[in-house]
Amino acid sequence: MNRILITGAASGIGLATAQRLHARGWRLGLLDVNDHALRSLHAELGGDTWFRAVDVTDPAACQAAADDFAAQAGGLDVLFNSAGLLRMGPVEEVDLADHHRTLEINVLGVLHMSLACLPHLKRSERPRVLNMSSASALYGVPDLAVYSASKFAVRGLTEALNLEWRRHGIQVQDLMPPFVNTPMVTGQTYRAPVLERMGVKLSAEDIARAAEQALESQRVHTPVGLPFRVTVLLEKLAPRWVTREILRHLSR
Repeated sequence: MNRILITGAASGIGLATAQRLHARGWRLGLLDVNDHALRSLHAELGGDTWFRAVDVTDPAACQAAADDFAAQAGGLDVLFNSAGLLRMGPVEEVDLADHHRTLEINVLGVLHMSLACLPHLKRSERPRVLNMSSASALYGVPDLAVYSASKFAVRGLTEALNLEWRRHGIQVQDLMPPFVNTPMVTGQTYRAPVLERMGVKLSAEDIARAAEQALESQRVHTPVGLPFRVTVLLEKLAPRWVTREILRHLSR
């Protein structure tokens, strides 16, 4: 039985992934800052799931959670860093505290959980770390400036750790979807022009499916959705100014 620890498990992509993998017999550890939503999910999935309310910006709490789940499950095979935060708006109009929180959750949260899980992953036969990056890690997106920067950081961290942790037999990967129909996107009070022009074509279930497929592959980066896969190909083949001009058009 595969054993996975999922952050941000009570909502959106984390929730959809937990539901999908539970149906396939995975042993789940569920982490989220929302204790009430976690308890509801635990009640839905059944008593064989483990859960704990954790803020991923707290490294001691991350370590305790990783240790306790691994002890309860008899080990750990996969960490899915799904917890994230998004605040849309012109960078100078978003509260500085929100910028800080975005970086703390999206970047430091991934680092904290990855380091906390490392000792347990090293003992697994097929260890994986799967991170949520984003299409906005391909080229900086206006009105998502700090979120975009955080996902560039996740992309870079994923690539570096995949090389560093090869000595431990650990595959480190990420998912790169464009906008997904989750509360994090639909709950925005400011709607970035790029969001209005591109639309929201993907569901949380689409990303959960992509996560499952990524865990069976050797890909470091998994672009999600045909339009974005074409954009990634264009980025490789065309001059970089082409991507810039596309984003400029979408952001008007």
